[in-house]
Amino acid sequence: MSSAVEDQFASITVSEKSRSHSHASNGSPNRDAGEIVEERAAAWRSEAEGHPVPSSSGYSGEIGEDDIREARNAGGQVDGVSGSGLQGKRRLDEDDASVSWRKRKKHFFILSHSGKPIYSRYGDEYRLAGFSATLQAIISFVENGGDRLKFVRAGKHQVVFLVKGPIYLVCISCTEEPYDALGMQLELIYGQMILILTKSVNRCFERNPKFDMTPLLGGTDIVFSSLIHSFSWLQVLCSKTWLILVSYLLYLCVVSIVGAQKASLHPDDMLLLANFVMASESFRTSESFSPICLPRYNPMAFLYAYVHYLDVDTYLMLLTTSSDSFYHLKDCRIRIEVSLLKSNVLSEIQRSMLDGGLRVEDVPMDPLPHRGSLLSHLGRQKPHMQDSPKEASLGIGGPAGLWHFLYRSIYMDQYVASEFSPPIDSPRQQKRLYRAYQNMYASMHAQDIGPHKTQFRRDESYALLCWVTQDFEFYAAFDPLADKALAIKVCNQVCQWVKDLENEIFLLGASPFSW
Repeated sequence: MSSAVEDQFASITVSEKSRSHSHASNGSPNRDAGEIVEERAAAWRSEAEGHPVPSSSGYSGEIGEDDIREARNAGGQVDGVSGSGLQGKRRLDEDDASVSWRKRKKHFFILSHSGKPIYSRYGDEYRLAGFSATLQAIISFVENGGDRLKFVRAGKHQVVFLVKGPIYLVCISCTEEPYDALGMQLELIYGQMILILTKSVNRCFERNPKFDMTPLLGGTDIVFSSLIHSFSWLQVLCSKTWLILVSYLLYLCVVSIVGAQKASLHPDDMLLLANFVMASESFRTSESFSPICLPRYNPMAFLYAYVHYLDVDTYLMLLTTSSDSFYHLKDCRIRIEVSLLKSNVLSEIQRSMLDGGLRVEDVPMDPLPHRGSLLSHLGRQKPHMQDSPKEASLGIGGPAGLWHFLYRSIYMDQYVASEFSPPIDSPRQQKRLYRAYQNMYASMHAQDIGPHKTQFRRDESYALLCWVTQDFEFYAAFDPLADKALAIKVCNQVCQWVKDLENEIFLLGASPFSW
């Protein structure tokens, strides 16, 4: 199977919970970047207006399809888990004079250096033209003084700026997220724009400083909205661990990645590419061959992505630099799909999705702390060894009232987090916990740390514990009434438990990633 795809940039198999969005983007071979962008913009606008957009393939029942149907009949159809997509809260009747618009807790704006609006999370871009011009004037005023504007704090609001050549990105937030987290979110939004258009769009501004970029992005609002919505659940704790963040952020699991050694895939690109595919309903309905740009790989050029859903939850993506490789990639996909079906791998993937990940209720109760334990670094009082599991449990959740944990391996630059358990079982509660983690991470990394550093916080919502060593970072949320000594004991047990499972939960060995 590997020989069939060895000349491709990469082969990616992913599985995700179904979402329902609307967009299409299908490229044609032998076009320059400008023609591809124009065709893409027309396709996005067409589907945004409700007209169907044909895929680049449109082929059904071609050679090899019978083989797949035969294998599927032998192996059985995998039942998928369907979900509903989030369409966002955007209201085009809002502008900066609207009370509802002003009450939004988090705004994102993209504008040009001439002040023309390109994208706004809320409201209509053209109705916000005056507001965009004000933002541009503020940025230009500071730059004319030989300085660069990064952020402004006004009361409970924080305004974060990111300048990327002729493109300005701004976030206005009162969510109390740290500056680094908001800055990273702006970087990702810019990367998503480059994935759609490539950085060569800068040449348009060189030729015409007042160039209006909005038509090129017409209909792509759902892609940006999907990415921004995911920020509410994005654990911006490990700035380089985006591959594993993909699995948490987009309800997506990367099952396998195959590629040439010199064709490394940066996790940022993987994240943006996954969002691009999952924000589109058209990718689900037929195989597609779409031009895309990977900002970390080459921001000036298009690659081509062949995307085909193997079942309702799992899709195969093949990336290539060749614009005329559709039929070759189709043949590769057929052989890969037949192999996966005959070996029942797809059934195992679906079963794993249904089973979920690690659960705090499954944390083993080991009465003996392991060597190098947290007890020697945070709190000197050891819990009594005669404590029974019943006594060590507080309310619902895991032992000692453990509600959630996150473990990051520094050596592998990957992390794993537990599934959510009551009472952190609603989106609002999960969002609140993620932001608490973000602030804890920011405080832990605000200055150079030694080989060990710990922090324990307690408020009316949680008892939060953070432990940083040379080997790992660990974050945990407990019942606010949890006993500190027992919480420390449980953290030691969880860290050892995860370490024992490293071969199962982390991607080990050589892989085509560029961190």
